[in-house]
Amino acid sequence: MALPTLLPFLFLFLSLSPFLLKPTVARTCSTSCPAGGPEVKFPFGLNPGGNPNGPCSYPGFGLSCSNQTQQLILNLPQSGQFLVQYIDYDRQQIWINDPDFCLPRRFLQPFNISATPFDFEFLFTLTLFNCSTSAIEAAEGGLTPIPCLSDQDYSVVAFQTVSSVDSTTVQQFSCRPIRTLTVPFFWWDGVQLGWNNPDCRSCMQRRGDCRFKNRTSLETGCFNLPTQAQGGLPRSAKYGISIGIGIPGVLSLIGLVLFIGGRMRGDGHRHRRNLPSVEFSASISPSPAIVITGLDEPTIESYPKTKLGESGRLPKPNDNICPICLSEYQPNETLRSIPDCNHYFHANCIDEWLMMNASCPLCRNSPAGSSEVTPSISSSSSSSSSTLLPS
Repeated sequence: MALPTLLPFLFLFLSLSPFLLKPTVARTCSTSCPAGGPEVKFPFGLNPGGNPNGPCSYPGFGLSCSNQTQQLILNLPQSGQFLVQYIDYDRQQIWINDPDFCLPRRFLQPFNISATPFDFEFLFTLTLFNCSTSAIEAAEGGLTPIPCLSDQDYSVVAFQTVSSVDSTTVQQFSCRPIRTLTVPFFWWDGVQLGWNNPDCRSCMQRRGDCRFKNRTSLETGCFNLPTQAQGGLPRSAKYGISIGIGIPGVLSLIGLVLFIGGRMRGDGHRHRRNLPSVEFSASISPSPAIVITGLDEPTIESYPKTKLGESGRLPKPNDNICPICLSEYQPNETLRSIPDCNHYFHANCIDEWLMMNASCPLCRNSPAGSSEVTPSISSSSSSSSSTLLPS
């Protein structure tokens, strides 16, 4: 068949090729809610209708955006909806709170996460007491009410059940017990949950992209960061552009070469050999990962200790309650302070906290020198302590 006869079919194919070779667009899942908040990455996903087992997440890790505030929400099947405050993908932890910021009220109802992939790191037992307003005023700071459970006529206070001062304190101020609860650590400021499966910690440390390798078997893998993470076009869109432009361009070039070759065969071969070639290459080099963990025991023991004397005189008279266990400081108890911010706590309470977190529980500032710390356990310890003598 002569070349002029083929040219109409060639140009017809070139005009239709962008539509015939249009790439299939992959499913896209949102990575945030309209109101902002934490970035949503695997294993979490924003599923339609907040389905925890939807197509955008690992089973049990489905999130949603609230209808009213458009904030990020985690729905625990047996406990209700909670606001997502922060997600630490490197340490596989998520911080949640009550949408109305009254977690103590939520714990008055059953709080059950047994049907979810999450678990608690710490639990302790508290007893809630109902005290009159006059009792709170008479206590002169000895009783700290929970604002969202209190009103003008009465106040609700909490004591750690194992504390030795609970019974004597509430008897002295005629407080009535309400309920004993088992609650997570930092229950009034947010609940910290963790997960172990799927385990993407090593992939995140290498700054990889953890996602499904086989969704049917729930097998996950670690892949290089996609190009869209650098701010470019999605990979499927680049494939579509390459096919839609590359194939017509190649066919046009072949047609041109054949047309010129019909008249000047020798010049056509020489022209094809002289066509310039361009090579494209791109590389992505992973950046080193820095993992912030808890402090080791020698570092913790280097923080100052203070032993209260018989008089119970405190370094800061207005701060007479441990922010961690909510118990009032008693004579002969040992306190420990954090050097940079000078906040102090029961020594046992803050030691357990610093083994898991390298920051102050109150101001969340990390002490100097704790940016790259690997947790360890040592049988020997040394401490720097001072004793306040009774006046």
